[in-house]
Amino acid sequence: MNIKTRFAPSPTGNLHLGNIRTALYSWLFSRKFNGKFLLRIEDTDLTRSSEKSKKNIIKTLKWLNLIWDEGPYYQSKRLEYYNDIIEEMIVKNLAYRCYCSLERLNVLRANQISVGKKPKYDGNCRNISRTFQNRPHVVRFKNPKEGSVVVKDLVRGDIVFCNSELDDFILRRENGIPTYNFCTPIDDNKMDITHVIRGEEHINNTPKQINFLHAIGLKAPEYIHVAPILNQEGKKISKREDKLYGIESYQKKGFLPEAILNYLLRLGWSYGNLEIFSIEDMINYFSLKSIGKSPSMLNQKKMLWMNEYYIKSLPEFYIVQHLKTFSESQKNLLKQKIDLNKVAKLFKNRCQTLLEMIECSLPLFQEKNEFESIIPTYSSKAFLKLLYKFQKKISDLTDWNIISINSIILSLSKKFQIDVKEVYMFLRFVLTGKNQSPKISLVIYEIGKKITISKINYYFQYIYQKMIKK
Repeated sequence: MNIKTRFAPSPTGNLHLGNIRTALYSWLFSRKFNGKFLLRIEDTDLTRSSEKSKKNIIKTLKWLNLIWDEGPYYQSKRLEYYNDIIEEMIVKNLAYRCYCSLERLNVLRANQISVGKKPKYDGNCRNISRTFQNRPHVVRFKNPKEGSVVVKDLVRGDIVFCNSELDDFILRRENGIPTYNFCTPIDDNKMDITHVIRGEEHINNTPKQINFLHAIGLKAPEYIHVAPILNQEGKKISKREDKLYGIESYQKKGFLPEAILNYLLRLGWSYGNLEIFSIEDMINYFSLKSIGKSPSMLNQKKMLWMNEYYIKSLPEFYIVQHLKTFSESQKNLLKQKIDLNKVAKLFKNRCQTLLEMIECSLPLFQEKNEFESIIPTYSSKAFLKLLYKFQKKISDLTDWNIISINSIILSLSKKFQIDVKEVYMFLRFVLTGKNQSPKISLVIYEIGKKITISKINYYFQYIYQKMIKK
């Protein structure tokens, strides 16, 4: 069998973690067996679909490097093809026009619920042979009334549905647009999809789609229904929570694609006790049998830990590339130009996200720091004299390297009889406005002589103004 999977999102919002996990599983399964992975945009919901969401889907998948072999195909461009099949089904008595009003359907539903019955269409128009011209209607599938249908889920096992419990579901809406349960199985068959990996919320759709395909003489693919991802409150994540769980929000926070994919792989799938997987490992080890049946709980701390791991482990030039892309997308964050190569050198082993790396680096590259409060010791004559001497020696330094810079610090510590740790802390405060930073001699080396001297001058001005006000 030539394996072929697909990812078929609806462009009604940005992709979230659950969407991407489904795409990842489908992509890995096709790659493991040297098959093909197809992208299909299911945009028949014309009122909710948007061009912005379509572009975002493609952009996000490319960023994650989940590249498709075929597509993207757009269902909205295949309406004529779908409607030809529906009209043929009506002629063959496999489908029928339903003229029931919304009011009638609402009353029917309310009555069924009131007596404890499962709401479903009652077949009122199923055997009407007459066609009412220009009268609003939908087209329904004639679902079998007897027997059962078996969904052979490759993770959950066989799931049996009685046909008497299934609905004569709508194939085409009143506005002339075909529905999900019609377009999706038709496309899966015509596009030679062998395995459909999707969320468990589609389990109740699957028997309808199997019956529909069998009615028109087509073979159904294999199905895998994946358990949902839950937030920390135990609720399923959704597109409505885009700012929390949308992939775009994780990009804005400075997550790397490798970290997101690795984390999502392990969210409902396992391979022994392994936590970290390269793309090659993912492909080699992935198996449908290892997909769990239970929901997975999202752990933001674990995601941050994994992102920190990849920032530390991946090559510096690669981190710089992502810092560049990240900073370009966050122009409001950068009020001055910074050297991203220096950012990577200074903060690659200290931060969990790209955003944190940028934020930590900003005080280093701006010539004026913001001092919330001055530690009294750091405005004493001894420290100010030390700083003046340090500035002069730095100005005269011709051999600009970390060893020479640190040598100056050590000599001044000895000369002024101030513990070297205190000198380091003092210089860190003067040059960054913070109590923590990478090794201060490394910071001075990376920001350069000009900015270092400018920062020291600003500190003297700041102290002088403070003294005048007193």
